[in-house]
Amino acid sequence: MASARVVVSPPAENGGRLVYVDGEPLGTAFSLHDLAVFLERAGLEGWDELDVAQHAELIEWRGGGPDAWTC
Repeated sequence: MASARVVVSPPAENGGRLVYVDGEPLGTAFSLHDLAVFLERAGLEGWDELDVAQHAELIEWRGGGPDAWTC
C-alpha cells in the first residue's frame, strides 16, 4: 500500500467523496473515518482519522483537503 496512489474526488452534493486506490474505486467516504477504513481494507493497516489528516500529502485530494466534505 505504501506505493499505492490514493485519490479522493471532490465532494458530491450528498457530501460523499469517491475514493480510488491505483485507479480502482473503493467506495464513497463521508468522513475521515470512512476513508481510514477504506485505506485499511486496501492494506494500510493501523491508520485512523488522525493519521489520514496528518499525512494528507500521501493522498491526492481533489476539490479540497481532508476537511472538505460538502460542496
